[in-house]
Amino acid sequence: MNLGEFRKEIQSIDDLQFVLEDGLVVPDHFHVTEVAAVNKSYIDCGGTYRMDKFVSFQLWFSKDTKHKLQPQKLIDILDRSTQVLDLSNEEIEVEYQGDTIGKYALSIESGVFVLKNKFTNCLAEDQCLIEEPKEKIEMTSTGNNSCAPGSGCC
Repeated sequence: MNLGEFRKEIQSIDDLQFVLEDGLVVPDHFHVTEVAAVNKSYIDCGGTYRMDKFVSFQLWFSKDTKHKLQPQKLIDILDRSTQVLDLSNEEIEVEYQGDTIGKYALSIESGVFVLKNKFTNCLAEDQCLIEEPKEKIEMTSTGNNSCAPGSGCC
């Protein structure tokens, strides 16, 4: 989900709710502690220079259960962030604390924002010559240790 889509969705809901893909609910009294413009420059394993740009925000909660971020307040935070950080319509990455800081993509389902798991990947598969694992087949025997046509052993 990009920043424009996120902002549009916030305007159409009355209650901000976030849930992880595995069903774990982010407590209602979360804070958005940070909005960032992230510019990532790097070299992949094949030697190609790459640049990624995205908007990051961090969800955090404490024992302050009386706090509940309202949609309009989050819109105000995003508006201020857009002005100061010169944000455009980049994809959003959400940081949320689990056993360590997790980074998630974002989607929406039935008015609830879903933190989608992200995965690493080789960006230069053509350079690394990574092969997909071959499908394992089960070898069977006809009883006399031979492999007869149609027996399924080969």
